[in-house]
Amino acid sequence: MNYISTRGARLGSFSDILLMGLAPDGGLALPEHYPQIDRATLDAWRGLDYPALAFEIIRLFADDIPADDLKRLVFATYRAEVFGSADITPLKELEPGLAILELSNGPTLAFKDVAMQFLGHVFEYVLARRGETLNILGATSGDTGSAAEYAMRGKAGINVFMLSPHGLMSPFQQAQMYSLMDANIHNLAVRGVFDDCQDIVKAVQNDHAFKARHKIGTVNSINWARVVAQVVYYFKGYFAATRSNDETVSFCVPSGNFGNVCAGHIARMMGLPVRKLVVATNENDVLDEFFRTGAYRPRGTADTHITSSPSMDISKASNFERFVFDLVGRDPARVRELWAKVDAGGSFDLAGTDAFARVADFGFVSGKSSHADRLATIRSTWERYGVLVDTHTADGLKVAAEWRETGVPMLCLETALPAKFEDTIREAVNLTPPRPAGLDDIESLPKRVTVVNADAGEIKRYVEARLG
Repeated sequence: MNYISTRGARLGSFSDILLMGLAPDGGLALPEHYPQIDRATLDAWRGLDYPALAFEIIRLFADDIPADDLKRLVFATYRAEVFGSADITPLKELEPGLAILELSNGPTLAFKDVAMQFLGHVFEYVLARRGETLNILGATSGDTGSAAEYAMRGKAGINVFMLSPHGLMSPFQQAQMYSLMDANIHNLAVRGVFDDCQDIVKAVQNDHAFKARHKIGTVNSINWARVVAQVVYYFKGYFAATRSNDETVSFCVPSGNFGNVCAGHIARMMGLPVRKLVVATNENDVLDEFFRTGAYRPRGTADTHITSSPSMDISKASNFERFVFDLVGRDPARVRELWAKVDAGGSFDLAGTDAFARVADFGFVSGKSSHADRLATIRSTWERYGVLVDTHTADGLKVAAEWRETGVPMLCLETALPAKFEDTIREAVNLTPPRPAGLDDIESLPKRVTVVNADAGEIKRYVEARLG
């Protein structure tokens, strides 16, 4: 499998793009073509357990890794001891036709673990195979950071420099990250919002001399391996929700950076029988606006809302470029034209174009949720089903209800466990959500974090000082 950039460059193999992060031309990696899964393959895969299914899917995209080695890495990742059950991503039915796909049973209680645990293993393998090291520079709005740090802590040849918005994550999220004392983990709290953190990562990625000199990579969902690993649970969820491969399902995905739902898009493009991909946003509704109107208008820091579903407080969805690449017929010149406007702080509008007319062909619809909506959804889900959900999953359930169709199961992807957002859960249902064993006093642990300005130069100087 060879890879290309959304902006036209040819990029090489899976292992090449694994370590690359952002493409040299500023674009994102995608395979030259999506593998096509026929009915016979779906039938064969239906009975597989999670690690076996993950191996079959990931091997299609990572064919430069010997099959035996890849199988070992995948099976080492997806273990009941790590994810709490052999199902890895169990399906919880709320009522006939409505279910939650549980993705938050990993070490950091968020869906990012499902992909990040694999990334930790495959990074270490490829680096050892090539005799190289990697310094990861990432940005997080809450969950990517802790998932990455827990997956990479103590890994040979890897340092992690993680940017997070200062004071804007939940106390639990901050504690998860900042309490890690491993020598290869570095937390930097940026005075700004997530988009400022993400812009710094991209700026450093685009300083090609610095990137090459210091071996800078990324674990954000701009890394294709993240997306590939997430494709797996769409297939697993489909099999769990259906009895026959003649059936279709819809998925509702709480979305900020468009990485998780992009994996659903890839699964659908491969041939998974998906009827709708429902994009659920919070008050930062840039993606909802696009799917309703055709206008993509990222917002600046001052116009980004601080909400009770903070992991989606994002106004510039980096993975969106992958979908638009497919939407405009895989035309890199068109993508370069559109993102030249975005990268310059502007916007674009596809309303009235042939491209926007094709959105429905890809199954995408959208909706948004407010603080009042998520409180009401948390409360009603608890009262009707006896199930507590976190704030982001509540956004998903609210929007999912708007797009349900008779006879088509709707699967809402769980984002995190409610324990990570205690204040809002208490506001909604007047109780404190339970925490997994060992996490009762995580907020009281000593913390190690450096507060920095939203300045790429300052971050580069920090990295250089730590690497020597």
